[in-house]
Amino acid sequence: MATQVLLPKIGFSMNEATLAEWMAADGASVTEGQPLYALESDKSVQEVESPATGTLKIIATVGEVYEVGAVLAEIA
Repeated sequence: MATQVLLPKIGFSMNEATLAEWMAADGASVTEGQPLYALESDKSVQEVESPATGTLKIIATVGEVYEVGAVLAEIA
């Protein structure tokens, strides 16, 4: 079963963020806990770790703004 990679709520008032960078390529094998992508919000950049181990299927596009809870990728 695939694990959805969701945009997390990092700050108390955060409602959306810009996907700044993918740190793994589409189709790459990722390990739970490894840096997966970077989010840019409120003048800061945060690295977000992979929630699971498996093969990454990227859905979201770098440079786009997404709301908290949006599906950015899946790991199967």
